[in-house]
Amino acid sequence: MSLLRTANALLSRGGAEGRLAILIFHRVVRSPDAMLPAEPDAERFTMHMQDVRRWFRVLPLEEAAMRLSQGTLPARALCITFDDGYADNCEVALPILRDLGLHATFFIASGFLEGGCMWNDRVIEALRRTKADRLDLSPIDLGVVDVGTIEARRRAVDVLLAGLKYRPVRERSDDVARLCAIAGVVPPTDLMMTRAQVRALSEAGMTVGAHTRHHPILATLASGEASAEIAGGKADLEAIVDKPVRLFAYPNGKPGRDYGAEHVRAVEAQGFAAACSTAPGVATPAADRFQLPRFTPWRQGRFAFGAQLARNLRQVSHARV
Repeated sequence: MSLLRTANALLSRGGAEGRLAILIFHRVVRSPDAMLPAEPDAERFTMHMQDVRRWFRVLPLEEAAMRLSQGTLPARALCITFDDGYADNCEVALPILRDLGLHATFFIASGFLEGGCMWNDRVIEALRRTKADRLDLSPIDLGVVDVGTIEARRRAVDVLLAGLKYRPVRERSDDVARLCAIAGVVPPTDLMMTRAQVRALSEAGMTVGAHTRHHPILATLASGEASAEIAGGKADLEAIVDKPVRLFAYPNGKPGRDYGAEHVRAVEAQGFAAACSTAPGVATPAADRFQLPRFTPWRQGRFAFGAQLARNLRQVSHARV
């Protein structure tokens, strides 16, 4: 493993040649979940964060973004982020981060606090919990889906999420509601954080960032709706944590597809200090601080995880709108 540490150190420069790696996570589940194979469980997350602490210098994101643009970023700089606002971020991930002395930024979609359920989770949980072996989803143009085994359900999740993601927001919401009705499943109300958990993150020294209210793909909205989502999420979270919310992450986050230049301008106009996309690679001092790249390290094994980080460090991101 010392070889990986050396490789990451050589690739992760500082100063005027600084390279900033930003990791994205969504959930940290208590134990392995066959319906969420890409999400780390507590044991795997602990192992990976131990390695991150050995290999990198973990910084708060706002500090890292500022030092990157100033050319004073230290070598081996890395930031940890979480998207959406899942309750397990507070219940499972936070204790691990605190034990290891690591800082993270949590980008929270404020409209799902206190019992909400995001559209993709409604799909996943409908397939997890249905008692049927087949679902006829032809009323929402998704055909007949085999859900007879856990493997079939997992495959169906990928197909359905891809088929629904870019539908207009209201149409997608209606279609997911019909899917749940066909599956005979009521969506859960305990997946997302409460306001008290958001405050607990802030009080623990973590950063709370904005992620809109309802996690729409901004490019699918009218300009006024997009601006309201950006501003509303910020205002909601500032009222909860009683401090400025200075960081933002674009929902879904692909430059040019999920957000455009007008959304970058709207974020900057709201007074955010920096914002993140989901373009892979690392940021250099030339990066737009309102379009910082991030990537998800999904490999499970320790060596594969480290190698994936090293590959990402070799990729300087030029993605922007």
